[in-house]
Amino acid sequence: MKGQSRPTTGKGAADRVLRANETQMAQLIGISPAITAIREEITKIADASASVLITGPSGSGKEVVAQKLHQKSRRAAKPFVAINCAAIPADLIESELFGHEQGAFTGAVKARAGRFETAHGGTLFLDEVGDMPAAMQAKLLRTLETRVIERVGGMLPISVDVRVVAATSVDLQAAIADGRFRADLLYRLDVIHIHMPPLCQRPEDVPALIEHFLVQHHQHVRFTPAAMAALSAWPWPGNVRELRNFIERATIHHGGGMIGREDLARLLSSSHRLPEPRPEPKPAQTIEETPPHVCTLAGLGPDGIDLRQVLADLECAYIREALAISGGTIARTARLLGLQRTTLIEKMRRLHIEARAG
Repeated sequence: MKGQSRPTTGKGAADRVLRANETQMAQLIGISPAITAIREEITKIADASASVLITGPSGSGKEVVAQKLHQKSRRAAKPFVAINCAAIPADLIESELFGHEQGAFTGAVKARAGRFETAHGGTLFLDEVGDMPAAMQAKLLRTLETRVIERVGGMLPISVDVRVVAATSVDLQAAIADGRFRADLLYRLDVIHIHMPPLCQRPEDVPALIEHFLVQHHQHVRFTPAAMAALSAWPWPGNVRELRNFIERATIHHGGGMIGREDLARLLSSSHRLPEPRPEPKPAQTIEETPPHVCTLAGLGPDGIDLRQVLADLECAYIREALAISGGTIARTARLLGLQRTTLIEKMRRLHIEARAG
């Protein structure tokens, strides 16, 4: 059945649309290969109408990705509406998504538009969709297939033009195996897939995120190099959300000035130990004091060799081995090789090496 025109939703719904449009410009902070790839993917898929599923651990920044996707799209002038499926009681989520008519249930003293209507023309972000009740999964699937909704207690079909972006920290394949999630709904949601990695897998993004949060709080706090190195190596089990809360806590305790490594123990969670600081580098030796380096040449025949290619191959082999040891972590790989992180990234780019183990 073809949906009829959307009815006027009233002042309350208009106010909610306005608030949805007043969200700050989302910023996907980071220089890691993973974040760079996500930014490129967002640009590529922004104007598509296909549903997007964003996976990743809690606090990793999935909603920021959804907001950035909306802001890059042709729907940017329309509302971005978010709903946390895990935070709404099962008996209320249908009304929240689809709205209700006056008298539909006890307490429904007037008609109200739901999130689908409020997001018309824009983007609806379904956070923690893996926790949606089974009955609502069937109704959501039907809406995704027909692009038509009905308010609770109503019989008027309402057409909606909404791009659905869903996110979950749940393993949906395991949830399907356990009977907690519908496979056909996953196929509808997972047309385009973006995975947001945990912060511990991209430690090179930590300094940029810290600077971003300090600017947000209008603080002049700074961290010593030793403190910043420790923060970059911290596991951050709560991901970017934990880092943001840490910065807020740090700015409360230190209204200004420098925060050293010794200050971190009381600011960070006690469930993990601070990594041991790197030993101070030894003073550089003079040319006369430097012992001669013994070189062993192999395979140099009468026809000679291409020394530049040999050196490139050697660089490539050592970088790949260090990446494998560090699990693909750029910062640790750079430390293993005695390089600056930026120098390592440039060498990897020149040698066409991807930042993953193996």
